[in-house]
Amino acid sequence: MLAASASGGGSFLPLLMIVLLFGVMYFMMIRPQQKRRREAQQMQSTLGPGAEVVTIGGLHGTVVETDAETVTLEAAPGVHLRYARPAVARVLKNDVPEPAAPPAAETITSPVEPAKD
Repeated sequence: MLAASASGGGSFLPLLMIVLLFGVMYFMMIRPQQKRRREAQQMQSTLGPGAEVVTIGGLHGTVVETDAETVTLEAAPGVHLRYARPAVARVLKNDVPEPAAPPAAETITSPVEPAKD
């Protein structure tokens, strides 16, 4: 009877080790990859004319035009190349003009003139 209970309790340890192994794999491999993918998608969605980029093939260029799926790069003056958005590996310099904030309201005060008697 004692031997049967000892072997039943031992089968829990390998199951726990497998669960821990999958947990470590998730935090060491899967989660960082998902984070990199989200950052790449965010970077590709914010591309706009004027940004200097590098493609996955190593081409350096300036973004001239973008649409939902493609980016047109100018590699040299007058040379325009069209790439898929995921082909952009990184942004070197993002000169995309951001919308300007409205100027703060200025208060104009007029000098108070003394009353004449």
